[in-house]
Amino acid sequence: MLINKTGEINHMYRERYRLLLPNTMTKRPSIFKQWFEETGNLSAFAGRYLRDSLRPPYDFGELLRQAFEVGYRSLGLVAITAFIMGLVITIQSRPTLVEFGAESWLPAMVSVSLVREIVPVVTALICAGRVGSGIGAELGSMKVTEQIDAMEVSGTNPFKYLVVSRITAATLMLPILVVIADAVSLWGAYIGVNIKGVVSYDLYVRQVFDTLEYSDVVPSIIKCVFFGFAIGLIGCFKGYTTTKGTEGVGMAANAAVVVSSLVVFIIDLLAAQITDLLNLN
Repeated sequence: MLINKTGEINHMYRERYRLLLPNTMTKRPSIFKQWFEETGNLSAFAGRYLRDSLRPPYDFGELLRQAFEVGYRSLGLVAITAFIMGLVITIQSRPTLVEFGAESWLPAMVSVSLVREIVPVVTALICAGRVGSGIGAELGSMKVTEQIDAMEVSGTNPFKYLVVSRITAATLMLPILVVIADAVSLWGAYIGVNIKGVVSYDLYVRQVFDTLEYSDVVPSIIKCVFFGFAIGLIGCFKGYTTTKGTEGVGMAANAAVVVSSLVVFIIDLLAAQITDLLNLN
């Protein structure tokens, strides 16, 4: 009798949990709902930045310090990467051009590829990994240790001091880094051209600048402004809204790198489509 009662009780609980399971699952937020909420919060965060960035007072000292951290601290890594890119792409492209008897087109082809697409995207990804993660971890640690709350209590505007300066610095410094990286990558390409051939520096420079046009340089610089803005915005957003204590700091730094890298590719895709439409018109 006890066995029968026990079996009936187990059967009753199984039926109860089976009926409650779909209701429990429906209460969990869907991926699309979470994505739309995150996008809305990020848009509101960007709107607050645009509003506060135009409202005095302006802290130029903090802006210069963040520009130094974002630009100068990243210059060495960006320059080394750009030099290797120019050298490797030139070496890898030579055999194909030699096969078609177009080796003389090597400086022109490499320069357009580097300036128009490769250098801006790779530089933005480097900054997303270094700058985005650094901003996310720094602001995240300040958030979980309640330093941001302490600034609000003391009468300081932490958003203007911490967020506006970092986003503005990233927006201004990334195009400058890309211009320097373009010059270094073209120098690396010149060395790559002369590894298995002899091309004078004057001839190389003349071929490069005869091939490059404003339609190659200007769009790459303009999209780098959006790259820098996206990297700074996402890094600050992830760090400023960190939760879950010290575990959230690592999650914020990781999310800043992943999301900003994805946004860089999306912006690059949109910029390529817009540039193509403008060239057709």
